[in-house]
Amino acid sequence: MDTKAIIDRTLARLFTRFPSLFRRWIRTHKFIESSDVPWQPFQGKAVQSRVALITTAGVHLNSDVPFNMRDPAGDPTFREIPADAPPGTWTITHNYYDHTDADKDINVVFPFERLRELAELGEIGALNQRHFSFMGHILPPHIHTLMHSTAPQVARLLKQDGVDIAILTPA
Repeated sequence: MDTKAIIDRTLARLFTRFPSLFRRWIRTHKFIESSDVPWQPFQGKAVQSRVALITTAGVHLNSDVPFNMRDPAGDPTFREIPADAPPGTWTITHNYYDHTDADKDINVVFPFERLRELAELGEIGALNQRHFSFMGHILPPHIHTLMHSTAPQVARLLKQDGVDIAILTPA
């Protein structure tokens, strides 16, 4: 692990263990706001719906190319996670949050097994055959790529799959 990765992971753990440090940092951080995104309340029923997960936790298959942690502006790409991929074949590549607990139980950030249980109980109609993962911590210039290329691409794939509900799990 290089020096930058060690520093990033150390800061993530410090922010987790000392929330006052995080609160101080967040007061000085400038976030991007979007007011032009249309909101459409869900009109269907969960028991008749196809559900997909989208996470910003940096989850991906062990066989995938890891998210790029060397670029200080983040990685605006996404990874596709097939629904039939066993949980033991997943990993997390993300230095900007403390994922110690998620490393022990991926459902903390990617609750796929809980959704599978809901589908088996008939509480939701079906799980989509694929789910999507991004790496959070995207800064300019990659925000433009995320908002105008990769996120719309995932939205098209979800629509193509007939997904009714997409659950976003941030990390």
